[in-house]
Amino acid sequence: DSGLRFHYVAAGERGKPLMLLLHGFPEFWYSWRHQLREFKSEYRVVALDLRGFGETDAPSHKENYKLDCLITDIKDILESLGYNKCVLIGHDWGGMIAWLVAICYPEMVTKLIVVNFPHPSVFTEYILRHPSQLIKSGYYFFFQMPWFPEFMFTVNDFKVLKSLFTSQATGIGRKGCRLTSEDIEAYLYFFSQPGALTGPINHYRNIFSCLPLQHHEVIMPTLLLWGERDAFMEVEMAEMTRIYVKNHFRLTILSEASHWLQQDQPDIVNKLIWTFLKEETTRKRE
Repeated sequence: DSGLRFHYVAAGERGKPLMLLLHGFPEFWYSWRHQLREFKSEYRVVALDLRGFGETDAPSHKENYKLDCLITDIKDILESLGYNKCVLIGHDWGGMIAWLVAICYPEMVTKLIVVNFPHPSVFTEYILRHPSQLIKSGYYFFFQMPWFPEFMFTVNDFKVLKSLFTSQATGIGRKGCRLTSEDIEAYLYFFSQPGALTGPINHYRNIFSCLPLQHHEVIMPTLLLWGERDAFMEVEMAEMTRIYVKNHFRLTILSEASHWLQQDQPDIVNKLIWTFLKEETTRKRE
């Protein structure tokens, strides 16, 4: 309905159950490359470029990136793909969107899987009470400034972007699946295009107009995966999320993993997702 063109990468046969993957910031569909390969045997796996990211259209006004627009995008995409429900998986900012889609359109989400992002109500409540999380989320406030955040990302040949994924403080950990130089080049290729950072940062420029939420409850089976060495999100929020899920809730915290969990520990993440998906189908048959 928005009139925007969305880019996605798909694996698995059409007609199989849909698994829809929503990436975080500063990423694009490529962050799900390990999951596209893994789940195509039983699912039609679709990794989306969110509005403003990668090869998807990027409207110029920040008002076009309000959370309700982003939630409606997912509903429209589901219908455009010829489905009325899916397994929904989101990481980081894509996790925020996934939670909200599950809350607003519960009939569309059979199972919810979120990676390193708490329930949005937990996030807003926790950040107000814990200055340490407020500091870790300082970039949310920095991104409210016009043009300067985009400029900072480009300085010194995109040093900030590279260090997010590779530095000791924020990057994929020593026991993780480090990004190759080709992986880094893929990120640099997309984010070095003219204007390519404005759409992604505009997602954050609307966040304060939409929180706190009016509705909170999540009614489908939910899996929350968390890398404990996340430099941006405190692990205490993961356990607190449980109170908002009114169905089967499984939380797994990986002690040596970073914020970039599905790229950092793809084999373990894929195994945990399979276990969760099989466990629920078995339980329903009983």
